[in-house]
Amino acid sequence: QVHLVESGGGLVQPGGSLRLSCAASISIGNLNVMGWYRQAPGKQREEVATIISGGSTTYADSVKGRFTISRDSVKNTVILQMNGLKPEDTAVYYCNAKRFTVAGDYWGQGTQVTVSS
Repeated sequence: QVHLVESGGGLVQPGGSLRLSCAASISIGNLNVMGWYRQAPGKQREEVATIISGGSTTYADSVKGRFTISRDSVKNTVILQMNGLKPEDTAVYYCNAKRFTVAGDYWGQGTQVTVSS
């Protein structure tokens, strides 16, 4: 089993920034796709950003230009840098990893991000 641990959430004012981290229990080189998802109260979980081993990234339209996903292979960590935060970004943010060789799909416990004045 692969364990993912998120950190970095908190309360921030609109326009502020937060940096979320996701630490994996195994080498992220063995995780084909990693990403961040979020779920707000009463809403379905949505994809925010993903990154594959080769470095290609994808972003939800709502966060393009504001969020950046990156990885640190040495620390086995994936980062989500969030700038220009808006109240609608408020949600629990979850780290996800997929391991195709074993049909693995792993989730962290989530970290709360609240954007409010």
